[in-house]
Amino acid sequence: MAEAERIIGTPDVGEDGTQPESAAPKGRRRIVALLVVAVLAYVIDLGSKMLVVAKLEHQPPIQIIGDLLRFDAIRNPGAAFGFGEAFTIIFTCIAATVIVVIVRLARKLYSLPWAIALGLLLGGALGNLTDRIFRSPGIFRGAVVDFIAPAHFAVFNLADSAIVCGGILIVLLSFKGLDPDGTVHKD
Repeated sequence: MAEAERIIGTPDVGEDGTQPESAAPKGRRRIVALLVVAVLAYVIDLGSKMLVVAKLEHQPPIQIIGDLLRFDAIRNPGAAFGFGEAFTIIFTCIAATVIVVIVRLARKLYSLPWAIALGLLLGGALGNLTDRIFRSPGIFRGAVVDFIAPAHFAVFNLADSAIVCGGILIVLLSFKGLDPDGTVHKD
């Protein structure tokens, strides 16, 4: 966690050790953006899973685009492609750790694109963590509801999509040299 905080760093501070007046509102707006994106991703994921469990579970798959895409409700206790089904508790701990790191780093966040990326990660992690805590077979061992089934690929959900999109955005921002604290590096 200390390494992640070191990477994010802190914005410039005045001679008295406090942030300049102009930096405080800018930082708050980024935290709000992170929280709005996280809540939207979480609510959309949670709503989609509730709908899938109520209407699609124990039903035949629904073909969306011929054989290329279908909705097929499954419960996945493991990670992508069903790997690690015996390690559900580890995935739960990883998701909880990601959430704690993002929340701790949010106070040092001064970049809107990073706020969006971290918000997607936070919302997705919360969505899958909710499944792992509250769904059967029990607390911290629950199976994630997956339902988006492209041909020849793993079945996934909207939380997984948010996590992947957030991760891709972080990679792109890193390649562009934009740091979470808003500084730009031209290497």
